[in-house]
Amino acid sequence: MINYRPTITNELVAEIQEMIAQNPDWNRTRISKALCETWQWKGTDGRLKDISCRDMLRDLERKGEILLPERMKPSRALGGKLSVEHLNHDMTEINCNLKDLMPVNIELVAGGEDLAEYKSLLDQYHYLAFDRTIGENTKYAVRSRDGRILACLLFGSAAWTCEGRDAYIGWDRETRKSMLPYVTNNSRFLVLPWVRVPHLASHILGQISRRISRDWENRYGHELYCLETFVEYGRFLGTCYKAANWQRVGRTKGRGRNDIHRTAALPQKDIYLYPLDREFRRKLTNRKGLTGCND
Repeated sequence: MINYRPTITNELVAEIQEMIAQNPDWNRTRISKALCETWQWKGTDGRLKDISCRDMLRDLERKGEILLPERMKPSRALGGKLSVEHLNHDMTEINCNLKDLMPVNIELVAGGEDLAEYKSLLDQYHYLAFDRTIGENTKYAVRSRDGRILACLLFGSAAWTCEGRDAYIGWDRETRKSMLPYVTNNSRFLVLPWVRVPHLASHILGQISRRISRDWENRYGHELYCLETFVEYGRFLGTCYKAANWQRVGRTKGRGRNDIHRTAALPQKDIYLYPLDREFRRKLTNRKGLTGCND
């Protein structure tokens, strides 16, 4: 079983072309699922990674390598903004000491009204807005003891490659491929702009670090050994991460967290890691004894 994107080779492209040619009545979803079955491309929970596969197929089509069937329904344009319904929220200022909000409740966001509220808040008030989530991810909403929402966080797939992180952990390319699912990226952290509570952000990070591996294992069947995040240099100081004992391990080169072709030109970001296990290096560099993550 593989849980990372297959390497694009001429042989792989030919295999995709042959499957499309032999099954002219198949739609894109059926093709991606069949390819995942053929390659045994699955997540650590055993589910087919057909969404990731469709992303790969669209990328190959844009490059002229393959020709996919027509879409059954229009999709969002490349780089276009995901449509999110903007709701009205209580924007009454919360200006107090942290103890006045305690206990702070951290909730997993699943669906329904909670998910709609979560998406609306991130989309309106986070500088990166809300975008679709692909692969393993966990969404958190943070509320005060009286139920008012204070913050939203999103943890998802770790960056495919990151020089500072990989050197700090001790990863070579092959080990990183198999161990990457044991690291998650904090891609969104929003304390709502009307919430002005000293030390709240670092308190939230501390609380989540004590539960996220358990939450992940309950949902996906495997633990986590390290958290990562990227803080835009010159825009943010990373104060809350430093206060929560995250470790700065370097700075990106401005190519983006998944820029495997080294062509993107993006702001540089400071790289922060938070080990969840004292033996995180040994566990992330030694495949023996780990389950749910095979080459």
